[in-house]
Amino acid sequence: MRAFNDKNLTERLQTSNQAKQTLIRKFKARPGPDDPVVKERRAKRQEIAAAREARAREKETAKKLAIQEHAELEAREAAERAAARERELQEHIAREAEQKAIRDARYAARKKRKK
Repeated sequence: MRAFNDKNLTERLQTSNQAKQTLIRKFKARPGPDDPVVKERRAKRQEIAAAREARAREKETAKKLAIQEHAELEAREAAERAAARERELQEHIAREAEQKAIRDARYAARKKRKK
């Protein structure tokens, strides 16, 4: 029966060297930083990054505007609630004054009858 990996040491070293040489050739074949394709890719990436930053700024501006509108709405609602509370308080005071006046009138009428 044959062994799973029956290569001897020299064959393994040669295979390793070939793989290294292939990687080196592949690395050297890459275009340099001044290659037109590389420059074009870099320009596209910069455009994408600029667009992304612009969208982020727009989003942040919209978020700040929404927060400001929400704060204004909350302030307006708080003012309306305070005004409603004040109206209710005034109505309550007026009702109590009216009831007191009616009570006083009854009391005065009773006193007048007793005399």
